[in-house]
Amino acid sequence: MMEPLYIHGVRVAESLQQTLGGYEKVLLWMSGVGDPRSSFFIYFPVTFFLSRKIGISVLWITILAEWLNLTCKWLLFGERPFWWIHESGVYSEQQMPELKQFYSSCETGPGSPSGHAMITGAAWWVMMTKLSTFIYNRTRSSLAKTIPAVLYTVMLLAIGISRIFILAHFPHQVLAGIITGAVLGFLLGRYEPENIKLIHYVTTSIGLLLSAVCLYWGLNYIGVNVSWTILLATKWCAKPEWIRLDTAPFSSLSRDTGALLGLGLGLASPMYASTQRWKMTGKLKILCIVLSVLIIEIMDKIPLSKHSSVLFYVLFYLKNAFVPVLVIAIIPWTVHSIFVIQQSQKQQ
Repeated sequence: MMEPLYIHGVRVAESLQQTLGGYEKVLLWMSGVGDPRSSFFIYFPVTFFLSRKIGISVLWITILAEWLNLTCKWLLFGERPFWWIHESGVYSEQQMPELKQFYSSCETGPGSPSGHAMITGAAWWVMMTKLSTFIYNRTRSSLAKTIPAVLYTVMLLAIGISRIFILAHFPHQVLAGIITGAVLGFLLGRYEPENIKLIHYVTTSIGLLLSAVCLYWGLNYIGVNVSWTILLATKWCAKPEWIRLDTAPFSSLSRDTGALLGLGLGLASPMYASTQRWKMTGKLKILCIVLSVLIIEIMDKIPLSKHSSVLFYVLFYLKNAFVPVLVIAIIPWTVHSIFVIQQSQKQQ
């Protein structure tokens, strides 16, 4: 039943690579813009220092969207173009489409729905609606109010095209991701989990982890090989070094549950409480954003041990748990403390 969709998707990918080949770097950059990692490491810290409630909401929705995306992928068994063209039996060696792989082509999880489109779409929905409201309150212009929605749509379509271009997804998987992400953003965007007790974050983190693990083992128990995609990705990826553990399904699960725990720890921290009533100036907000993104980027560059997949996932969990604590508590408290010391020195 899916074969006609896959064949059509391969044709679309061929057409995109032939017509947009000169924009390869731009498309690879757009794929990076839509990487779920960006929602955790860039969009969350930026929005948090512009508005604490929006930042917390962005992280919360990103976590839930990625967790749902993971479970959907396990249940829907979506193929990816870069291995399907070889495994499907549709094409002979002479008829094999001339398609190029890239560093970010070789995702190791199932392909449906697109995580880049779904997770980014959900996170951006919150940002888009808040920005739209802000513009309308300032201008009272219905036309100006629609600008964020237009940008939201155009950017998601660009991300979707980039994912098809690099052979990471078929068009229907991208479309499913965009629609699902927008729906999740609409449904969850009004809920701001700021005044929840730490125990609720802990239990939710454990609950998401255990439920996903139980689903994984349950599918294996009934004879479904949930790791089938890892074997295909390894077999058909153009370069072995393009296969990365941080694209594996359990990496997503470690990131989500770790970040959720970190969100609870950050909000429950005395450092966060001590800075809640402090109103930062624009310059200090920019300083906090720059420090957050820079430190997170440095942390992300530190290689994790790959001698044991279990150890890798544990370290990956801890790293992602530390990110919200860093953004919510440590950096604002540090900047606030330095600011207070400077003010007291001036008064003396």
